[in-house]
Amino acid sequence: MSTVVETEEHRALRAAVAALGQRHGRAHDREALWAEAGKLGYLGVNLPEDYGGGGGGMAELSIVLEELGAAGCPLLMMVVSPAICGTVIARFGTREQKARWLPGLADGTRTMAFGITEPDAGSNSHRITTTARRDGDDWVLTGRKVFISGVDIADATLVVGRTEDARTGKLKPCLFVVPRDTPGFGRRRIDMELDAHEKQFELTLDDVRLPGDALVGEEDAGLLQLFAGLNPERIMTAAFAVGMGRHALARAVAYAGERQVWKTPIGAHQAVAHPLAQSHIELELARLMMQKAAHLYDAGDDIGAGEAANMAKYAAAEACVAAVDRSVHTLGGNGLTREFGLASLITASRVARIAPVSREMILNYVSHQTLGLPKSY
Repeated sequence: MSTVVETEEHRALRAAVAALGQRHGRAHDREALWAEAGKLGYLGVNLPEDYGGGGGGMAELSIVLEELGAAGCPLLMMVVSPAICGTVIARFGTREQKARWLPGLADGTRTMAFGITEPDAGSNSHRITTTARRDGDDWVLTGRKVFISGVDIADATLVVGRTEDARTGKLKPCLFVVPRDTPGFGRRRIDMELDAHEKQFELTLDDVRLPGDALVGEEDAGLLQLFAGLNPERIMTAAFAVGMGRHALARAVAYAGERQVWKTPIGAHQAVAHPLAQSHIELELARLMMQKAAHLYDAGDDIGAGEAANMAKYAAAEACVAAVDRSVHTLGGNGLTREFGLASLITASRVARIAPVSREMILNYVSHQTLGLPKSY
């Protein structure tokens, strides 16, 4: 894919990560790849240099995830650990929190999950019912979370709760670091059809007692801190989807160029070639919007990045699902075999349409925020 809009440094990073991904490939060992990517500085490329990171931003981190995905070995926890949790702590954490967490998040020796989704709240962050109350110098958290990735392999989870504003009495979102083995912090694995290394969990917080310094950032910052993590999440989900779509498309193009039925490679037929060309175009367009979103976020334009990140996530998810579908269809029966590894992407590609926010909620966002249309809710 073309990289003419990228800097020389970005092109070098893309080539280096692509080479790493190709060495590990589709049958990769997740722990080995994670460790090597961390050692090479790719996992923390967005985090501050003072804490062992690369001093870059979402532009660089999205390149890493996209290229690993294109090689067939995406690391889903990159969306969560360095992108969401690392960004939030780097922007709003205390000096002690940064020193405690960022070096490990940067080199991959520590990971952090992110807990926001709840059974009854869906995409509505205003309906989060996990509450945090003061008890002396401590915080006490109570609530439930669902579809939280990688809790079992994470050292801690950055949990979104709500605290009561002393002035208004209204609840506002706050973020807390909850170590994995904290008493009262329970988890139950959710049985998923999706075959991924990172498992999904339902969490219960039963009067989980945390020290005062578990709160990340200011108690009054509210939505500012929350969306500081959600915009990177959308950008990285777009990178995840673009990479997956590229991987599927590359396998289909290779197959179409070699497979012969009537003395001619099937890729010579427009009915096969045109859908693949269309997917290439759609993935290129999605990547451009992802790059725009990353640029705006790294430049400090949170409002502009919010719009672009939502659009990028939408475009990338749609392009990914279409690319996987067309690629499987190009291979025919072979597209459903384990040998070619495309059938599993049918399920995996749907994730980008559903999480972290559904395509319909993004359309709502664009309808209201961009076009100024009235809300239906």
